[in-house]
Amino acid sequence: MKGGMAALMALSLVACSSSTASSTASTSGSSTGGTIKIGVSGPLTGDAAVYGKAVANAAALAVEEINAQGGQQYEFKAEDDQADSEKAVTAYNNLVDWGMQLSLGTVTSGAGQAVSPLYKEDGIFALTPSASSTGVIYKDMADSSTSYGNVFQMCFTDPNQGSASAVYLSKHTNLGTKVGVIYRSDDNYSTGINTKFTAEAKELGLNVVASATFQNGATDFSVQVKQLADAGADVIFMPIYYQPATLILQEAKKQGVKATFFGCDGMDGILSQDGFDAALAEGLYMLTPFSADASDEKTVAFVKAYKAKYNETPNQFAADAYDAVYAIAQGAKAADVTASSKAKDMSAAMIKQFTSMTFNGVTGTNVTWKATGEVSKDPRAIVIKSGAYVSAE
Repeated sequence: MKGGMAALMALSLVACSSSTASSTASTSGSSTGGTIKIGVSGPLTGDAAVYGKAVANAAALAVEEINAQGGQQYEFKAEDDQADSEKAVTAYNNLVDWGMQLSLGTVTSGAGQAVSPLYKEDGIFALTPSASSTGVIYKDMADSSTSYGNVFQMCFTDPNQGSASAVYLSKHTNLGTKVGVIYRSDDNYSTGINTKFTAEAKELGLNVVASATFQNGATDFSVQVKQLADAGADVIFMPIYYQPATLILQEAKKQGVKATFFGCDGMDGILSQDGFDAALAEGLYMLTPFSADASDEKTVAFVKAYKAKYNETPNQFAADAYDAVYAIAQGAKAADVTASSKAKDMSAAMIKQFTSMTFNGVTGTNVTWKATGEVSKDPRAIVIKSGAYVSAE
């Protein structure tokens, strides 16, 4: 599966900085059975780079930790796709040329939908940490019988996020009882969450007073914010990425809107936006599988190691990537796969393990997967207080 050549942008394994050459995680410990190569593509540059860098950093950290334990050794490589479908195909081909045997898929959903057919065709097992669209695991987003079978998710699907958000708001009416929604109408991630949220909200009797939309590239949200404010919304659901959310929060302050704002996993990273006034996000809620201030042993150890290596607190994308590598290692060990295993044989063995094993990580305990590749784990609510993410009730 060859594609046109593109400039390779890869991640340096320190300080979240990008480089013009591809990089891999170093190996250590005693090797048994050769080195298994794990690849991923994501936005290491561009507007969504905070997601790609977090995934690449955490995956590299996990690989180093696993290799240090001895036993089966792994090598990791990240390719820059700038969250672009065409560049994702090129990145995939570059990883295949490198010798990728197992994959973390793509970081973003649009890129994932472009390359999932290639993973199927080439018989490479993929576990994406953050490409949440059902279109990543299903050939037909609306038909679960059309799953690729070898593409799995560590993250929640978009519909699950929509449903969980509606349930949370129905149980926490202290956040608001008149729901306004603002979503991006030309984005599968945003529309996928919103569609399920709207349906679930109706079933639960939530009072959705208004819904506003925008498209990619929008910079003026005055009309949408005014529409929701005029409708009396006191809680505003934003199933969008953090970049436009920062502009919406700025406009809300300008118009004097006092509503509670609520998002999903795409909101994680808003505090890392260059030049963003964190005070604007004070009191912002979001659903995520990970909270950096959790007190369990795994989370504490992960956060400590990540901070020591990269000098920043890991976000949900980092946590899911960290878990994805450990889940792959658990499955590979149980399946007794080695670097000499053929890709399709390795994939079949991994599918068998993932559809029967239980995984415990920093983004959830007793995590399981359906044969479709969809993960089952519980979401957590976090809220921004004093410029930091903290667990919510």
